[in-house]
Amino acid sequence: MALKSFITVHPDSHFPIQNLPYGAFKTQHSTALPRLAVAIGDYVLDLSELAKAGLFNGPLLTGSDCFLQHSLNKFLAMGRPAWKEARETLQMLLSSTEPALRDNTELRHKALVPMSKVEMVLPMEIGDYTDFFSSMHHAKNCGTIFVGPQTPISPNWFHLPIAYHGRASSIVISGTDIIRPRGQGHPTGNSPPYFGPSLKLDFELEMAAVVGPGNELGKAIDVNEAADHIFGVVLMNDWSARDIQGWEYVPLGPFLGKSFGTTISPWIVTLDALEPFACDAPKQDPPPLPYLAEKISKNYDIALEVQIKPSGQKDSSVVTRSNLKNLYWTLTQQLAHHTINGCNLRPGDLLGTGTISGPEPNSLGCLLELTWNGQKALSLKGTSRKYLEDGDEVIFTGCCKGDGYNVGFGTCAGKVVPPRD
Repeated sequence: MALKSFITVHPDSHFPIQNLPYGAFKTQHSTALPRLAVAIGDYVLDLSELAKAGLFNGPLLTGSDCFLQHSLNKFLAMGRPAWKEARETLQMLLSSTEPALRDNTELRHKALVPMSKVEMVLPMEIGDYTDFFSSMHHAKNCGTIFVGPQTPISPNWFHLPIAYHGRASSIVISGTDIIRPRGQGHPTGNSPPYFGPSLKLDFELEMAAVVGPGNELGKAIDVNEAADHIFGVVLMNDWSARDIQGWEYVPLGPFLGKSFGTTISPWIVTLDALEPFACDAPKQDPPPLPYLAEKISKNYDIALEVQIKPSGQKDSSVVTRSNLKNLYWTLTQQLAHHTINGCNLRPGDLLGTGTISGPEPNSLGCLLELTWNGQKALSLKGTSRKYLEDGDEVIFTGCCKGDGYNVGFGTCAGKVVPPRD
């Protein structure tokens, strides 16, 4: 019998009782510190109210103040047994057959807040952020654009998950405007390098893993235990200034072309909620080295979509439909590789997948690929784009289709605004 909540949840909702993603919120216009919540239907469920009422009474959470914090970091550090206990408790409390919350009018009124009346904030304190490069289709397309079709992917790419360290301070929550960056671009002829606002501002369709307990400095995480260090996943737009990136990246890689802004969705969908949608990862050839060889190598079937709403227009256009299952390197391989040299990950760290492109023309995860670096315009409703213009809004969605329910991420959105003086 399917699990059902006493709260009415629309069949198209991303947030049924089977999901219960975690986030942090403030009530609108409030100066109070953020509170932790899970999403259920059109409501946020305030976990601090449940904790104060003594409803987290399992062996690991009894007496814990993890849900009285203003970020999820303490809860993330507690590990998978505590996450499972919390999920089981929340599903029980929200079920149609359990009276503890359903029949407690006062508590229900305090704990269930309409989403329309809250402001979502970053749910964890992000100490470090790493961005991988794990989609073979994206790697091949980028290599073809920049170095030619003969050897578009460097041989080392098939042996290790390539990554770079990003900038945690410029990660923002969905709905935050993105200020067009300034920087240098390729010179024309014998002139000095271009300097000014980026002329090739792009989105990148990504997801990102949120790190749980992490590891001690010098002690690597086994790839077959890596899932216990991933709390869940968010949608992520790693905005990119392609002209700045193209001029600066040799020999050291991304810097100013990436660090000006990264947007994440407000809700973290747990691996437990995603487990029914696990699927086989692509076959890796050559076989990975032993430290990356997984007993079970899996991705998740998460349908992803990108819409662009051009400046001044009411309607948005779908420009990309992709899927997390297109990743060549899995989330667990990425995390294990990150630690193999002894690097220590900490609760709340964010590990981006890199752009998630598929094999079809409409599954490409950025404008660099969709317009082939501006050589062809992308047709939108009533207009076209090679790269993003000021006032354009980019909206990501992600969703898994279950039997009569969805497990979704809501939206990850941002609007481009002009540079500041």
